[in-house]
Amino acid sequence: MENKGYVHPEVLVSTDWVAENLNNSSVRLVESNEDVLLYSTGHIPNAVHIDWVADLNDAVRRDYLDETSFAQLMRKNGIANDTTVVFYGDKNNWWACYAFWVFKLFGHEDCRVMNGGRQKWIAEGRELTKEKPSFPPTDYKPAARADYKIRAFRDQVLDHVNAGQPLVDVRSPQEYSGELLHMPGSPQEGALRGGHIRGAVNVPWSRAVAEDGTFQSAEHLRAIYEEEQGLSADNSVVAYCRIGERSSHTWFVLTYLLGYPNVRNYDGSWTEWGNLVGVPIENPSKAKR
Repeated sequence: MENKGYVHPEVLVSTDWVAENLNNSSVRLVESNEDVLLYSTGHIPNAVHIDWVADLNDAVRRDYLDETSFAQLMRKNGIANDTTVVFYGDKNNWWACYAFWVFKLFGHEDCRVMNGGRQKWIAEGRELTKEKPSFPPTDYKPAARADYKIRAFRDQVLDHVNAGQPLVDVRSPQEYSGELLHMPGSPQEGALRGGHIRGAVNVPWSRAVAEDGTFQSAEHLRAIYEEEQGLSADNSVVAYCRIGERSSHTWFVLTYLLGYPNVRNYDGSWTEWGNLVGVPIENPSKAKR
């Protein structure tokens, strides 16, 4: 894999690497998409499907599955504790990074992302199949969920704001300004107020992605996050979006490609913050009226 100056280049694998390891029993390919029906239309051979809604989230509470359910999911998909798990998906790997982040909540050690995602694999004319693979169940033993290491909760975010620590809002400029409550072109739902968390800078997640769906070089990323926004590896950074999926992409970029040691994803994000009473919000669209 071309390094491109990344601090942890080992977390990215190329489409060539995946093609060479399709039948490697120590590797499990995981497809995770925004469009949960996409997998059934064709996927990389031997890739399993992990549904971000049905598989990774609790069915009742707004939270992730617990340790027991995560272990069951791993066993069902033939993933052992020492399996190399390679994630890929649509939307330039939004949901691949989201699944990667959830796996890291449970301490899975060897997680990687296929650079370029579905887009690049298909653009290169590589093989797709509709056949669902089946693997022998494993005896997976999860670690305790690391909620406070890479995940931020609302009270922690409020403390972060009051301490003047940096936040990165990775949503579209229209969401950041308060003009929209959801991505452009989507139903405007989920929050009673628009705007952004006080003090947050706006760096849309998509700026980290090149035209072919791969991640930009470290030099390009540093120009965005450090030269433009003034961040550094010494910072404690909180990233957020609307429900935590786009911000997991930025969390991945800052944590692994740029090597920042203290980045947390606020998965409550704007759906939670925009509905809270009395929290600090900035709304430029209202200020202009």
